[in-house]
Amino acid sequence: MDQDLLAALDIGGTKIAGALVDDRGRLLLRTQRPTPAREPGDGVMRTVAEVLGELRAAAQWSRVAALGIGSAGPVNARRGTVSPVNIPGWRDYPLVDGVRALVGGMPVTLVGDGVAITAAEHWQGAARGRDNALCMVVSTGVGGGLVLDGRLHPGPTGNAGHIGHISVDLDGDPCPCGARGCVEGLASGPNIARRALANGWRPGPDGDASARGVAAAARAGDPVAAASFERAARALAAGIAATATLAEIEIAVIGGGVAQAGEVLFAPLRRALGEYATLSFVRGLEVVPAGTGTGAGLVGAAAACREALGRLV
Repeated sequence: MDQDLLAALDIGGTKIAGALVDDRGRLLLRTQRPTPAREPGDGVMRTVAEVLGELRAAAQWSRVAALGIGSAGPVNARRGTVSPVNIPGWRDYPLVDGVRALVGGMPVTLVGDGVAITAAEHWQGAARGRDNALCMVVSTGVGGGLVLDGRLHPGPTGNAGHIGHISVDLDGDPCPCGARGCVEGLASGPNIARRALANGWRPGPDGDASARGVAAAARAGDPVAAASFERAARALAAGIAATATLAEIEIAVIGGGVAQAGEVLFAPLRRALGEYATLSFVRGLEVVPAGTGTGAGLVGAAAACREALGRLV
């Protein structure tokens, strides 16, 4: 039987997802588990093994040629290790070796989750046909990746474009990464909610204290909720403008749970970008929502794997 499928893992601070993906980017089978982010590293790996176990039990598994992993970062693709900021139990954790042992030694490709999102958006989404793009995921954390000269640019270790840990507030709060004032510390979903709560916002009758609840309140006219999204948007705009100035990207694509807020996020983001992206070669920068939906991390892990295998067209 032809090996015409790829397996994919999407590993983040909230969930660990897996899928079988065909050559058109369709998810034929999908499963996920909550990430036990506060457990020791081997406990997190057991959850990865459970997700892979479901995939391997599928009849289509015999058609799988290779496996791609998009992981919260930083990652080290050269060594096959991961040190996700939001999974403290994994520091220089040998993820590729562990996964390869579970899948019988088949080829395994590791990239950061932002690079995976970028691969998905360039293959099937809003950056399709664009030669120079920044694609971001704004969710539990903030990650990103780059397309330069028409090709995915993961960098030597698989982390290029990791915009979430650009410092945009020189005197800002400490970040778990060790720096201060990172984009992630201002624009991730948990931090949007944290800032709103600290400034007096309270959840509605449904008790939703997440960024989704803050977005709903902002749409309803709550000024504190709107201000929290405004602050997040300015942080994103500063990071995007810095990236555009360095790399001359033509489009910034934003996905992830926070992007589901729609114009609550994108309207202040575009306004702020006008203040930061002022040089002639970045003034026309487009900012658009991602086109690949909630499965982007899985599609992107497969896309990055295909490119590594020399089959992405």
